[in-house]
Formats: sequence, structure tokens, C-alpha cells
Amino acid sequence: MSRFWSPVVHGLTPYVPGEQPKLANLVKLNTNENPYPPSPRVLDAIRTELGNDADRLKLYPDPTGTQLKAAVARHFDVAPEWVFVGNSSDEVLAHTFQALLKHDAPLLFPDITYSFYPVYCGLYGIDFEALPLDEQFAIRVDDYLSRGADKVGGVIFPNPNAPTGRLLALDEIARLAEGLPDSPIVIDEAYVDFGGLDAIPTAVALVKRHPNVLVTQTLSKSRSLAGLRVGFAIGQPALIEALTRVKDSFNSYPLDRLALVGASAALDDEAYFEQTRRQVIASRETLSNDLAGLGFEVLPSAANFVFARHPAHDAAALAAALRERSIIVRHFKAARIDQFLRITLGTDAQCALLVQALKDILA
Repeated sequence: MSRFWSPVVHGLTPYVPGEQPKLANLVKLNTNENPYPPSPRVLDAIRTELGNDADRLKLYPDPTGTQLKAAVARHFDVAPEWVFVGNSSDEVLAHTFQALLKHDAPLLFPDITYSFYPVYCGLYGIDFEALPLDEQFAIRVDDYLSRGADKVGGVIFPNPNAPTGRLLALDEIARLAEGLPDSPIVIDEAYVDFGGLDAIPTAVALVKRHPNVLVTQTLSKSRSLAGLRVGFAIGQPALIEALTRVKDSFNSYPLDRLALVGASAALDDEAYFEQTRRQVIASRETLSNDLAGLGFEVLPSAANFVFARHPAHDAAALAAALRERSIIVRHFKAARIDQFLRITLGTDAQCALLVQALKDILA
């Protein structure tokens, strides 16, 4: 502490990101990164951007991200005016909290969810209520609707939820948007691309029918670009204008030149995207079955991770034992989930090493 700190800083409880350990022969399954490299087109685009004229780096990038907005718009079949881009979905969410979610009535989100949400509320002075998930760790839409339309300042949740991995059906999201027409409904879709083989359960279609729905996504997970820090939001123009007004009052140039061209290239390579996301989904099914065979309870996951607990073994002890074998998973100490491990989907070889290590530990 310091006497120079503002009252805001004194009251903050910052978000704790996943560990980035420096261990030899590390099997890193703790931060939901994609185990596969990004599309080769990403590096080609970055090399081209640098190779054409290195002097470009002395100039500011496009403050509006026109090229990237166009790529997002093509992918989702919306107008570019319906797209907002930012430096990671965390920054997009931060602007969303300030632009759309600070009202007299409290913001609502699940009690078990992305732990950055209460941090943003503390930073921006937003009143909130955390509504409990049910016994199967699912969101109950009726709990939100029962508050009354005039007593909800907004709703936000990840879909699939984090860290549980559970997916809320689109008809339930539509029911929420219809039942709270005067409240912004923000769907944080960081993991949605892993939600289904034949159809990705994104809520972007609902954006076209509901002016209060905003969808946010990231290129960190399914596009393997966690290192570039690129995120975006899709909503009707009035919502996008609110985010832009906040962005331009904070940082007019949130995305650098390399991020803009690399992210655009990744979005345009549909074949590579489809190949890698299907590989992750297949690995998820295999790992879920393997863990169940070892006696774990595994929640149904629509993400690039699984959430599992063993009825006879303490989760913290299991995480520590795995760490001794240079395998890192995520353990949360929060109430209701302190006996669960969140395990990122690695390559099949990495998942096999995890399963073998767990067999040895449990034995």
C-alpha cells in the first residue's frame, strides 16, 4: 500500500491470470490456449506487412480496424458497422462494462463464472449480484427473469460458461433477451467455436433480432492467437457506438498493424479453422471418456477444456502431484468448485501423458 494510491486502487481485488510457468518438459494445460499453431496465413500476412515497407511501423495503425472489421463481418454475415474490435476480448469486455453495464439497477451474472467480471465491477463502481448456478452448474434463466425487467441493469455470462464449460441453449438466451428488453444482455463467447461439430452455437443470429444483445468473442482460443491479443464484439450499431465512444476516450489505437493483418488472415482461413477446432473437440471427447474411466465426474463441456473432480481425491493434491510431473492444470479455490480441476485440451499426446500421470497418482 501507498499513500499515493487512489481510493479506487485501495478497493481493488485484481484478476489473477493463469500461470505461465517456466518448467522443463512442460505439459501446459492450465490457460485454455489452443494446442495447435495458428493458420499459416497469419505468418504470411505478418511477413507481408513487414516486408512491404518496414517504415510502416513508425506510423500509427488504422484506429478503426477497418480491415479486421470487414473480416469479422464476412465471417458472421453482418455489416461492418455492427462490429467492434479491440485488444483482446478482455479489453472489449472492459469497455462493455463501462459503456453498457453501469446502471442504477444491479448487473447480474452467475456465481461461478469468469472471475474478471467482479473485478470490472470493482474498477468501474458497478453494483452487481451473482446468481447461483443450479446443482448441475447450469444457468437458470428464470432466476434472471424473476427479478423483474425494471430491476436488472444488465446481464452478462460466458457461453459456454467458464470454468464449467456448460452451454446455455440459444432459445434460452432468446427468452432472456425478450424477457428483459430494456437491459443489455452480453454473451461472452470466448469458447463457443468448440460448442458443436455441425453447427457453432453462437448467439450472433440473436443480435439481428434483439437490439439489447451484444456478443463478444476472442481469437485467442479457436484461432490460436492468444499472443496477438485480438477480440471483437457484434451488436446493433447503437451498442457498437457506445463501445467506440469509450474506446476513443481511452485508447484510439488499441490494435497494432501486425495484429490487424494477422487476425484478418486467421478469420479468412475457414478450412484451417474447421480442421483444428474439430481436432480439439475430438480430443475433448476422448479425454472426457478417459477421465470418467478413472472415476472422475466430468461436466458436459462445450469448450476447449474439461471441468472434472474425483470423489476420492482432493483436487489441490491432484494438481500438486501433476505439477511434480511437469503437468500444469488449473485449480480454483472458490466455493462450490474447490474440488474441481479445469483441464485445457492439449494435443492427443499431451492428453495421453496427463491420463497416464493420473493413473499413476490414483494408484
